[in-house]
Amino acid sequence: MTTLIRIGNSQGIRIPKAIIQQARLEDKELVFKVIDEGLLIQPAQKPRQGWKKEFDKVLETKRTDQIDQEWLDAPLTDDEEWEW
Repeated sequence: MTTLIRIGNSQGIRIPKAIIQQARLEDKELVFKVIDEGLLIQPAQKPRQGWKKEFDKVLETKRTDQIDQEWLDAPLTDDEEWEW
């Protein structure tokens, strides 16, 4: 168990090293969330972290229809001039 300690005009807590190691919080930027039961401390997620892995997982599990495959195989540019 821990208690709040004064740090300047704020208050803080000391987290035991064993808990920091078990939660893999060493040298991480942390995010605090207020929840009904108290305070949740999590490592900050970087934007788009893990998106490629998740995207590939969806592609593996979802069947692509023929029309989807046509869009996926389409060239990114064409030789025609656009008129506005």
